[in-house]
Amino acid sequence: MLVELSKVEQRYEAVLAVQRDGLKVTEVAEAFGVSRQTVHSWLARYEAGGLAALADRSHRPRTCPHAMAPAVEARLCELRMQHPGWGPTRLAHQLARERVEPLPSRSAVYRALVRHGLIEPTARRRRLADYRRWERGRPMELWQMDVVGGVVLADGTECKVLTGIDDHSRYCVAAGVMTRAVARSVCAVLAESLRRHGVPEEILTDNGKVFTNRFGLRPTEVLFDRICRENGIAHRLTAPRSPTTTGKIERFHRTLRFEFLTGRVFEDLASAQRELDAWVADYNDNRPHQGIGMCTPAQRFHARQETTSSLPVDLRSLDDARAGDDWISRRVAANGVISVAWQAFSVGKHRGGEVVDVHVTDTLLEVWSGAELVKTVVRTSKGGIRKKRAQAR
Repeated sequence: MLVELSKVEQRYEAVLAVQRDGLKVTEVAEAFGVSRQTVHSWLARYEAGGLAALADRSHRPRTCPHAMAPAVEARLCELRMQHPGWGPTRLAHQLARERVEPLPSRSAVYRALVRHGLIEPTARRRRLADYRRWERGRPMELWQMDVVGGVVLADGTECKVLTGIDDHSRYCVAAGVMTRAVARSVCAVLAESLRRHGVPEEILTDNGKVFTNRFGLRPTEVLFDRICRENGIAHRLTAPRSPTTTGKIERFHRTLRFEFLTGRVFEDLASAQRELDAWVADYNDNRPHQGIGMCTPAQRFHARQETTSSLPVDLRSLDDARAGDDWISRRVAANGVISVAWQAFSVGKHRGGEVVDVHVTDTLLEVWSGAELVKTVVRTSKGGIRKKRAQAR
């Protein structure tokens, strides 16, 4: 009956063959199929520690000259715990800014974070072979703008933010908080951005009703479009259901939510705007951006100031008090009726208590609930309504 011996037993037999049987080391090595140096190491280990010393040992070296220094690893873990949103690339960049020597690589930083349980190990997505990063070649050539929610006030009101970034530099050119994203509020933030930074060549937005009405039942020029036209700005629109076209502003919104909005409740609108301004200043001036080679947006935005427009800003449309082309909000009554521009009409009892947006033009009243067009009503003049009321009496 054959019995398989363990590694320890085989090594012990080799030792006994030399010490007890008096065989030469060369003969024992040939019999066991190992080198002479291996037999000599077994003899030395047996003499030093007995039978237990013949067990398998770790092959890990006692020292590693290129291993991360304990002080650097401690600083790395401290940075990660202070900034949970920072990944290996940002952490390695921060260590470089702190002049850490020797500077660990991104892979070393990643392994250290995994080792300490500060990051979940996941497979990296392989970039497509035909992937190309799309960006404009200089600042002030294109702004991307959009509206994002999530600003919660202490009284329960959820506010909106109009954001805008420069496509080339990722510099945040607009960040205005408003209770309702209506035409006047949105365009007021746009006007302030134009006054502060100048006039870009183009602005890219989605097809939201505060930005355009080119695809409505009766296309009209809204206030945002009018300001762009009067200042010589080409207003570009994304294709329907194509959020990747404005990918840079969407990515900015992800950073805004994660680093600024998540879990925050602000006392009032003014305090929310103050804190947002401070965060934007840090984002523009101090925060390195991985998409532009770890430069800050301000470094890229101000690098070629001679390319920015020096044309005067025309904001007369914003001061125009005409009631024709504007957006207003109404809360639907319990019976489903709202009143706009001296006209009362129903939008459905099931919408009782809901806040809807009404696009007021010279001829139509368009009622919107979010992105849904609820109802379109032909607008009756104020004088005509009074005349009908007088005849009814």
